[in-house]
Amino acid sequence: MERKSHLDTLAIVTLLVLCLSWGGQQVAIKLTMPDISPVMQAAIRSIGSTILIALWMLSRGQAIFGRDGTLWWGLAAGLLFAIEFLLIYWGLDFTHASRAVIFVYMSPFVVAIGTQWFVPGERLRAPQVAGLVLAFAGIVLAFGESFTLPSRRMLIGDSMLILAAVFWGATTVVIKAGPLAHASAAKTLLYQLGVSAVVLPVGSLLLGEAGIVRLSSLALSSLVYQTVWVAAITYLAWFWLIRHYPAPKLASFTFLTPIFGVLAGWLVLDEPLTSMLLAALVLVAAGIYFVNRPEKKA
Repeated sequence: MERKSHLDTLAIVTLLVLCLSWGGQQVAIKLTMPDISPVMQAAIRSIGSTILIALWMLSRGQAIFGRDGTLWWGLAAGLLFAIEFLLIYWGLDFTHASRAVIFVYMSPFVVAIGTQWFVPGERLRAPQVAGLVLAFAGIVLAFGESFTLPSRRMLIGDSMLILAAVFWGATTVVIKAGPLAHASAAKTLLYQLGVSAVVLPVGSLLLGEAGIVRLSSLALSSLVYQTVWVAAITYLAWFWLIRHYPAPKLASFTFLTPIFGVLAGWLVLDEPLTSMLLAALVLVAAGIYFVNRPEKKA
């Protein structure tokens, strides 16, 4: 396997497509809510993408049920993943997609802090500390705005998305701290999707959601986008990039995702683009960049 030391044109174009895709996912969820309840959307996404990833592994001759000591760690990561997406999809029923993408991308900072305790050899450097401070200031600014908005529902939704970011970060720490760090990317992803495919339908029923109201062309297109494109293809593309290019350089590109998400919410859903939200976006994006910026060699 060829390992490259820098990002070439292929990597940069692929990263831009991934960030655009991830930034627009919240908009796709919001557009589909009149036809399919939010947590039910998440359930359908997980079920469909679980099947796709399992078929992809079988086509490549990869073992799905091999005994490699990852079972309990995989179930734990899957449960955290399921709760994360339950909160994301449910929370979007309360808040704007443009706000949601900012709060969800707190997760790199949860990872940066969590690895200090659970992953040996991980230490925060000065740029990372600066990044955490910048991002925290951005989150405080965006969350503070929710107190002044007309609807208190926004405050509930913002809180749920912040909690979702904590679970996303915790999922990453579990993967890095245990035997999943040495498992194949596809198997690690399959654990997360498979467990959530069981948990999320139950969550939808417990919440008393309407479920599938109608299967309009918009709803079907959104489900294909979320299931086939985002949860299967883009996640596998990300793992492929990690195997071929330096992870810190790849991670620094993720600061584009909340930017694309806020712009998509404004352009597609006509959500307000306030000065406080823009300031929060700049701070969070800068924080992600500094947290993921590679250390310069002496």
